[in-house]
Amino acid sequence: MKLSSVLSLLNQVEKSKFINAIDRICLEAVKHDNKIANQLNKLDGQIKNATSNDITQLFKIVLPHFEKSVKEQLAMLGAQATLLTNILSRDGNCIARVNWIESLYTKEWALIDSKANELRSEIVSISDDDIFSEGKRLGIYHACLKEAYSNDERNNREAKITDDERGILNVLAKHLDVTSDNQAGIEHLIDQIPKNGVQDAINDLREIGLVFVSRKRQTVYVPDEIVSLFHRLQGKELADKHLLRILRTFTDAELSNVLKSHRKKIRGVERKDKIVNIIKLGLPVTQILKVDMFSEGTPVNDCKDRLKTLIQDLDLELDKFGSTIEERIDLILNALNQSAEREFNALSATGFKALFSTLQNHFPSLATILKQEFELEEQEELDVEKLRALSITPYDILYMLTNDEVKSVVESMGIKKRGNLRLNILSSFADATDKLIDNYGALARRDLAKLKSENIEVAEAELGVKFEEVTKAIFEQLGLEVDEDLRRSINTSKDKTDILISLSDDDVIVGEAKTCKNGDFAKYSTTSRQVKSYVGRCEGAGKRVAQVLIVAPSFSDDFVESAEMDTEVNISLLEADGLKRILDAYRARRKPKFSAKLFTKGGLLKADLIAKNI
Repeated sequence: MKLSSVLSLLNQVEKSKFINAIDRICLEAVKHDNKIANQLNKLDGQIKNATSNDITQLFKIVLPHFEKSVKEQLAMLGAQATLLTNILSRDGNCIARVNWIESLYTKEWALIDSKANELRSEIVSISDDDIFSEGKRLGIYHACLKEAYSNDERNNREAKITDDERGILNVLAKHLDVTSDNQAGIEHLIDQIPKNGVQDAINDLREIGLVFVSRKRQTVYVPDEIVSLFHRLQGKELADKHLLRILRTFTDAELSNVLKSHRKKIRGVERKDKIVNIIKLGLPVTQILKVDMFSEGTPVNDCKDRLKTLIQDLDLELDKFGSTIEERIDLILNALNQSAEREFNALSATGFKALFSTLQNHFPSLATILKQEFELEEQEELDVEKLRALSITPYDILYMLTNDEVKSVVESMGIKKRGNLRLNILSSFADATDKLIDNYGALARRDLAKLKSENIEVAEAELGVKFEEVTKAIFEQLGLEVDEDLRRSINTSKDKTDILISLSDDDVIVGEAKTCKNGDFAKYSTTSRQVKSYVGRCEGAGKRVAQVLIVAPSFSDDFVESAEMDTEVNISLLEADGLKRILDAYRARRKPKFSAKLFTKGGLLKADLIAKNI
């Protein structure tokens, strides 16, 4: 979940520690940073009274100073905070209840403690005859880490590992080929991680502005921007879910090459277990793509060609492929790290829901698999909105499935088998959304007979929801920003707005999609109460509502007149067939020009005139 959405979701007390941290940094940085000074001038220096979007914009500018500050403070907090940030930055853990984080911490602590005991035996048993065995290398790293930790005590200072020492140890670990799980185990031998006190550690992270805690929900929130910051501090080039994608494209021989490079067992190990074992090693992705995946002596041109194929296999949208191995690896990493928005936009809300439902039919245990893969609570109710909040995209779900499982879905659905099978599945659901758009008018009028004649199977009880979802898809195809994160953050069990379109960081359009079976839509008093409540929710989240837009099959004369005379909110009305004509005109233009401001004229909009001017 983006920072702006988290800020909109929480109250002032729950946001206060983060805002205080930003305020402290600004007070120091403003003296020598003009960008921060200009942004503060826009806020009249009153950060605490700023809107969520103003704070988000300020955070983007102050981020380098913030990152430096929290890096120093995390080093002071010690091993427990490091372990906790490792857990919170993993896929699926950015929103979790406090007691679930405590259980994940306990589980992780037990694994590290077990690994530490295993390594102790190996390090103690080494002899001088071992020239450069596994135990000898681990022993060297252990001795160096122990010296880095304890050398402060000789100068009567608290024992700790400084940032400079950490950097040297990381270089040493790389050259000694000490994997991240072994690094954690060895450090636990020297500076044991506390087993208890997780709540205090969470509060410590909150104090320095790294996490948000909702007391009412007893839930911890880590915004996407902070997760990325954690990854940079950890030296982690890619999220595990993105590394998983890369490994899914590897041949069995390439997976074996990676494991052999680090003296791990490959004989008798199944493909899926090889992938899991590689991820557990915590290897730098650059190292895997530059060295480990290739057999010794592989020509440079062959390596470059393989990386080019990898880019194509992953369907990465790149302007260039790069001329060197290093450039191609950088392009792959950058594309995957910035892929979330594009991947969510690849399917409409309707398409994502249909995909998730279909996969659940194929794999009844899909929810359980997702919970295991992304460390979610067993009692967690999973739906598309929850997945979006956790930044789990349709691509992430499909790459979570093994290649054989994906093949079974393709065969069952009768989807083409040539090319990238996962992309073929996604395309089939994008096509399903287009079919609903083509019959948008019938959907608005709840014309089941017409829909069935077009081979569209929709339950009558789902028509309203489908119409809402397809309306969002049309707005997205018009190039508008349908803000699902904001909608989810302001919705309550009582007030649930259908659509929110962001015009800017501060301005939105509130959209309502209404179906009507017989005659014109005429329920103005009920609808106006709804939208006015939604407007209040948006304004409470620091947004300015530029317009309310109601889409329906058609409107009664009384409804149109009441909307035009309403002095409390600005309301525009748009007929469903008219919106479809606007989309058709947009698609027909080579370089269409469309602005959401065309929806802000008020009253019954003239769709034909809008379509003509695209």
